[in-house]
Amino acid sequence: MYASHSPPYPSRDGVFPEHPASDFAVADTASGQAEAAPVVTPTHTGFGRNQSKSPRPKDMALDGFQSSPAMDPRNLQKQREPEEPRFLSFPHLPDDAKLEDGKPALNKYSSTLTTGHNFPGAQAMLYAAGVPSREAMKTQPHVGIASVWWEGNPCNMHLLDLGKEIKKHVQNDNMLAWQYNTIGVSDGITMGGEGMRFSLQTREVIADSIETVTCAQHHDACIAIPGCDKNMPGVIMAFARHNRPSLMVYGGSIMPGYSETLKKPINISTCYESHGAYIYKNLKSATEGKFSPDEIMEDIERNACPGAGACGGMYTANTMSTSIEAMGLTLPNSSTTPATSPTKMRECAKAAAAIRVCMEKNITPRKLLTKASFENALVMMMVLGGSTNAVLHLLAMAGTAGVPLTLDDFQRVSNKIPFLADLAPSGRYMAADLFDIGGMPSVMKLLVAANLLDGSIPTVTGKTLAENIESYPSLPQDQVLIRPLNNPIKPTGHIEILRGNLAPSGAVAKITGKEGLKFTGKAIVFNKEHELDRALNLGQIPHGENVVVVVRYEGPKGGPGMPEQLKASAAIMGAKLTNVALITDGRYSGASHGFIVGHICPEAAVGGPIAVVKNGDMITIDAEKNRIDMDVPQEEIDKRLEEWVAPSMPVTRGVLAKYARLVGDASHGAMTDLF
Repeated sequence: MYASHSPPYPSRDGVFPEHPASDFAVADTASGQAEAAPVVTPTHTGFGRNQSKSPRPKDMALDGFQSSPAMDPRNLQKQREPEEPRFLSFPHLPDDAKLEDGKPALNKYSSTLTTGHNFPGAQAMLYAAGVPSREAMKTQPHVGIASVWWEGNPCNMHLLDLGKEIKKHVQNDNMLAWQYNTIGVSDGITMGGEGMRFSLQTREVIADSIETVTCAQHHDACIAIPGCDKNMPGVIMAFARHNRPSLMVYGGSIMPGYSETLKKPINISTCYESHGAYIYKNLKSATEGKFSPDEIMEDIERNACPGAGACGGMYTANTMSTSIEAMGLTLPNSSTTPATSPTKMRECAKAAAAIRVCMEKNITPRKLLTKASFENALVMMMVLGGSTNAVLHLLAMAGTAGVPLTLDDFQRVSNKIPFLADLAPSGRYMAADLFDIGGMPSVMKLLVAANLLDGSIPTVTGKTLAENIESYPSLPQDQVLIRPLNNPIKPTGHIEILRGNLAPSGAVAKITGKEGLKFTGKAIVFNKEHELDRALNLGQIPHGENVVVVVRYEGPKGGPGMPEQLKASAAIMGAKLTNVALITDGRYSGASHGFIVGHICPEAAVGGPIAVVKNGDMITIDAEKNRIDMDVPQEEIDKRLEEWVAPSMPVTRGVLAKYARLVGDASHGAMTDLF
C-alpha cells in the first residue's frame, strides 16, 4: 500500500518523518505476531520541514539480524558516522588453491557452479552460452567484460568494439570471457534539459549493474570499459563492492574539432559558450561579417565532435580517468590514449594478460583502493586542473571502499599541490595533446620524482606505480602543456572547499586564478536552472555591477538528480558577463569555468540556508579565507529558516523519486547506499 501523502524527505536537521501504518508492520520477536506501526499524521507534505515527531517502532529481530538506529535508513546522521561496509559473502576457493596440474586455480568463485554436479542447471546454461568443453567448465576462470556501451553518444558508441577486442584476447589466454553492458546518459546531449536530472544517478545504476552481474553470475574477475563522466566512478564503486580482481580500460578521449568560421580548434564546450555569445549578439566569425551568427552556430554544431571518444578537455571524464590511473587501477597511459588511437586497441590486448596477473596474485580492488591511492588521485586532480565533479565521485568511491576521505582532505591537498596543466576548459590544450608529449606516465614520472605522488602504491600490473612508469620517457624539454614545478599556473590547487553561513556543510569552488580570489555581489535568485536559462535567453542578466546568481533546488534531492549547469555557466562566459558569479546546490560540468561555486550543503530542498537567500542580499565568495557568506545577520537567517516552507517533491514515482529518497548529501558523495 502507498501512503496518501508525498514520500518524506528529511528535514534540515536530518530527521525523516515516520512512515504511516500502511507502509509497514513490525515483527514482535516475543510473540511472533505482527504489530502495526504507530500512525503518524504529517504536518507538512513537502520536503519535510517541521514534520511531527512520534516514537519509532521497536527494533526488529529477524533471522539473527538486529536493527538499530545506526542502521535505520531514515537517520541521516548515519552519513556522518558510517559503519564499516558489509557486503554479501560468497563461497570460494582458498587463495592458494591449485588445479590438478598444480597451476593456480583462478576459477575461485565460478568453481561453486562449475565443478561437481551441485548446479547442473547452471552448467547446462553455460554450455549453451559457449563453454567449449568439460575441461574448460572445470578449470577456466570466468571474466566479465562490462562496457558502458550504447549508441547515440560519441563517448560510449565505440566501447562495444573495445569489449570485443578484450574478449578475444581473454579467450586466447584460456579464460572464459562474458561480455555485457550497462547504460549511461550523455551529459553533452542532456545538458540544460530535463534529461540531465537522470545523469548523476547513472553512476549508481552502473555500480549496481556491474555488482549484480559479477556476483550473481559468480564471475572470477571483471574488466570494465567506461566512457563518459559518471561511468568511471560507477565501475570503481562496483569493483569495491564485489572485490573480485578487476581493472579499468578507459574508452579514451575524443580528438579536437575544427571550425572554418572561427578558424580555430573547437570542442563540445565551444558549443555552449558560443550559445551565450549568440544570445548576447557578440558571436563573430574570424573574418568579421563573412558568416552570419546562425551559420557560425551551424558550423560549430557540425564540427565540434569529429568522432568517438569522451569530451576532450580536462573535463569530468578525463579528470576521473587520470585520477584512477594515478590510483593504480588501469594500465599505464589508459587515461590519455585517444579513443581512436591504435594504441587503445593494443591496450585491450594487454588487459587480458593483466587480469590474469590480478587473479594469480589475488590483487583485489580493496587492496588498491587505499588512503594512499586516493591521495594520489587528489594530487593528480590538482595538478591537471580537474573537474569539481571529481570531489563528488572520489568521495563516493572512498565511501564504498570504506576509505576515510572528507572535503577537508581535498583542501589539504589543494593547499600544497601546484596547478600545472594548461588544459581546457581554462587552458589552451586538450587531452589528446597530453598524449602526444608522453601522456600520464610522463606526468606521473615528474610528480614521483618530486615526491608529490606516491610511486610505491600497488597496481593492477602486479608492480608498483613507480615500476610501471620507469620505462616511459620524461616530459620533453620543449613542451609547454605541463608547466615546470618552479613556474606553475597557480602555486596551489584550483579546488577550494568553502564554508560559511551559506554552506555550513561545505561547498566546492573551482578557482584557477584567472577569476580573482574574492567576489562580492548582489544576489539574483532562481529556484531552478531553467529559470536562469530563460533570463539569459532574454538578455536579462545585466553587465555592470557585480551580481551573484543563485540557482537552488537543484541538489541531489531537490533537483532531483543534482543536474550539471554547463549551459548556464558557459552562456555567462560566452556573453562576457565577467561581473557575474554563479553559485548553486547543483553541480557544474567539468567544462565549466569562471567564478563558480557548486555542491552547496545543506541543499535548499532540506532547508539549507541557500533556500532563504533573497534578491539583493550581498554575497561574498572568498577563496583566500575559504568562505562563502551572505551579509545577513544570523538572527535574520534563523528567522527566515523558521518561516521557510518546503516545496512539494518534484516527482513521486519512478527512478528519480527512488533516487531522491535514497541519496545522501553532496558533502558525502551523494551516495545511495550509505545507510
